[in-house]
Amino acid sequence: MLIGIDASRAVLARRTGTETYSLHLIRALGALTPSRGHRLRLYVRDAPPDGLLPAGPDVEVRVIRRARLWTHLGLGPELRRHPPDVLFVPAHVIPLRCTVPSVVTIHDLGYKYYPGAHPPASRLYLNWSTGHSARMARRVIVDSCATGRDVERFYRIPAGKIRVAYPGVNPALAPIRDPDALAAMRGRYDLPNPYILHVGSLHPRKNLGRLARAFAEVRTQINGPLDLALAGPRGWRIRRLTAEVESLGLAAHVRFPGYVADADMAALYSAARAFVFPSLYEGFGFPVLEAMRCETPVACSDASSLPELVGEAALTFPPTDGTAMAEAIRRVLLDESLRQSLMTKGHEQAARFTWESCAAGVLAALEEAAQDGR
Repeated sequence: MLIGIDASRAVLARRTGTETYSLHLIRALGALTPSRGHRLRLYVRDAPPDGLLPAGPDVEVRVIRRARLWTHLGLGPELRRHPPDVLFVPAHVIPLRCTVPSVVTIHDLGYKYYPGAHPPASRLYLNWSTGHSARMARRVIVDSCATGRDVERFYRIPAGKIRVAYPGVNPALAPIRDPDALAAMRGRYDLPNPYILHVGSLHPRKNLGRLARAFAEVRTQINGPLDLALAGPRGWRIRRLTAEVESLGLAAHVRFPGYVADADMAALYSAARAFVFPSLYEGFGFPVLEAMRCETPVACSDASSLPELVGEAALTFPPTDGTAMAEAIRRVLLDESLRQSLMTKGHEQAARFTWESCAAGVLAALEEAAQDGR
């Protein structure tokens, strides 16, 4: 069959979680589908750089140039003119008036639990687009069982329509031990001291104000320098976070490296003394598994999907309990036996999440959806 894929997010120059998901899954599907006799048609806004997307006789890249409302006024009409057998939308919304059997990935419903963590317009759009896509799709892919339960609960989608396909971890990530490579990365991102690390967009749902307070407590309990690195693009209400950092007297010890290039991520994780992820809600926490792949010990919240991902390979804490968070950080930093155990277990746990497995689950859902559409 001919599988159409909205690849518009995969080709963005700066990719965060959902865009990274889209790119790696499309690559894995490109490797898997020829053996099943399928072809791919990838829809993008602009021609992608050479080598970014799959290529070959079974893959077509179709560029749809439209500046605004690309999904509904660009992709939608293209699907009606030249319909594939099935459409997959890995990181956005199904076009209006879509007559092609479709499959969509819904990554999380955090805005339902923490509406105040999103600007009102963004929250309204997320609610509409998620409900529209979930109802229109023949199959709904979710990143975790926790998200699957949320889709059932909030949008009344039948469980039989939902498929869990755990995303993979970037296969290029691996521990870096070369001191010169680590020193070069530290210089690029102004990270001179030992640091604990958080990776992700800086917005309220990430619970970073509470992390800053826990970090302040931990710094009083250890000997020697220690910084907190909050890597990722600045999001909504960032001023509240920076004001809290300043009020705690931590302005010189909380670093904001900004967006970190893909080529530097392995070194960023590997150089960290610990990775801390206190998120209030996650449909799937990519950075937790990325840190584990780089053998960095992890402490994370026990909310939503995170217990599914980490198993027994991380210390967990309730995200609203700042004392428990600080204690988990302190233990990961100071208990060398625990550190070594978490490094070993984490690497093994992360290895269970592969893009090949994810692609197989998504392809099965696409085949089901196409068959239902006949």
